[in-house]
Amino acid sequence: MKTNTKTNTLILAIAALSLPSLSFAKDHGKKGKHCEKIREHILEKFDADGDGELSEEEREAAKAAMKERKEAFIAKYDTDGDGELSEDEKQAAKDLIIAQYDTDGDGKLSRDERQVAREAGEDLPGPPRGRKGPRGGDE
Repeated sequence: MKTNTKTNTLILAIAALSLPSLSFAKDHGKKGKHCEKIREHILEKFDADGDGELSEEEREAAKAAMKERKEAFIAKYDTDGDGELSEDEKQAAKDLIIAQYDTDGDGKLSRDERQVAREAGEDLPGPPRGRKGPRGGDE
């Protein structure tokens, strides 16, 4: 079974925003670097007082935003209306997003393609800056 990178990125983002430990990711290889980018993005967006850490209030705002984002993503792609995304629905969402925004036809979204999708209102999983993927290309 092939791992769905976008699903994994969404799960990672959810875990990061659950915030049991926002500082987990320092110096833990490639995964740590990706987690650190998510951490930086969370701080940019939710660290209202600019102290480099999330207060309880800021943490609750981050959790609420992630819950809202997750619910909107599910509502958009939940074709059977059960409130959850099945593996088939996840794959269909990925295929639809790639079909719409994969302008170079390589079957995945580059950093630029992801940016275009986000600017068009697509709420893609993961941090908005993109990252180098495990296969060496942008995802």
